[in-house]
Amino acid sequence: MNKNLSNEPSGNANKKLSNSLANNSRKKLGPGDKAPDFELPGDAGTKISLASFAGKKLVLYFYPKDDTSGCTKEAIDFNGLQGDFKKAGAAILGVSPDTVATHARFKAKHKLGFALAADESKNVLEAYGVWAEKSMYGRKYMGVERTTFLIGKDGRIATVWNKVKVPGHAAAVLEGVKSL
Repeated sequence: MNKNLSNEPSGNANKKLSNSLANNSRKKLGPGDKAPDFELPGDAGTKISLASFAGKKLVLYFYPKDDTSGCTKEAIDFNGLQGDFKKAGAAILGVSPDTVATHARFKAKHKLGFALAADESKNVLEAYGVWAEKSMYGRKYMGVERTTFLIGKDGRIATVWNKVKVPGHAAAVLEGVKSL
């Protein structure tokens, strides 16, 4: 199942904004593309890399911030279906620019059973094209565009869900995993 899915429509006003926009102007990743490799610190104090999921399906979801309403709901929804994801042969990894300590508190508070990785440098966010210009009340700023990638056992992107709306998303991703 090679699809590019969207829950559309869902984009720091400072000198770094133009640099980030320039870096983010590269082609968006899509089905069939090789997933960019990464190594990030995990909530348990370990390093998490794409290679550590070799031979497994990976649900790699990017979210803006720990303990905000949408991000909490998304994490709880994925966690509630974790057994089904495991039966379908998929691991789940959440990534945001929060710190390892924040991730550890968030994970413990909500009893999450999957790993969270911290991308404080935003290098992985940029490599996956999810660090993007956003706008709220007319103010433009850089932030994480909520996006989920389903990566196949071969390390290639099978499906992308862009500009995710949380309700029903985890279940939709599970269906994508089952059909891969």
